[in-house]
Amino acid sequence: EVQLVESGGGLVQPGGSLRLSCAAFGFTFSNSAMGWFRQAPGKEREFVGGISWSGGITYYADSVKGRFTISRDNAKNTLYLQMNSLKSEDTAVYYCRYGTPVAAYWGQGTQVTVSS
Repeated sequence: EVQLVESGGGLVQPGGSLRLSCAAFGFTFSNSAMGWFRQAPGKEREFVGGISWSGGITYYADSVKGRFTISRDNAKNTLYLQMNSLKSEDTAVYYCRYGTPVAAYWGQGTQVTVSS
């Protein structure tokens, strides 16, 4: 059974940093591209960034480019999202995603709140 478990969210002041983690179970993580998404209150879920199976290719939404970094540790079956220079508009529930041609899998999400 595919399972994704996010952690690392919390309350942070504007300009601060957080690192989110996503532990993956039930599939071959090291062969799989992964993604991060977020959903703010009253808004649709949006793409944040993605990473290739090897970690050699990363891509980001314009809104986070230069501030967020996605990485992975295939030995630990874990995906990361390093978030720097956080802004109030980054406040959202953050989700990691794994997809196949026939299904998409999501974690339960972790709340990130950026506020002074």
